[in-house]
Amino acid sequence: MTINRAVMALAGFMVLLSVLLTWFVSPYWVWLTVFVGANLFQSAFTGFCPAALIFSKLGLKAA
Repeated sequence: MTINRAVMALAGFMVLLSVLLTWFVSPYWVWLTVFVGANLFQSAFTGFCPAALIFSKLGLKAA
């Protein structure tokens, strides 16, 4: 798995998790979705993604 695919998988998982937590636990969990979306948006323009740095340190290869 490449870093790009791992980042997309993590973002998708976090969005689904936050939807479930919002539905079953508290509406405030929607802020997790906002955070994930904002992070994806800023990384599209700046190229900086904390998750990509973590995945690279874990040994995943760039595309």
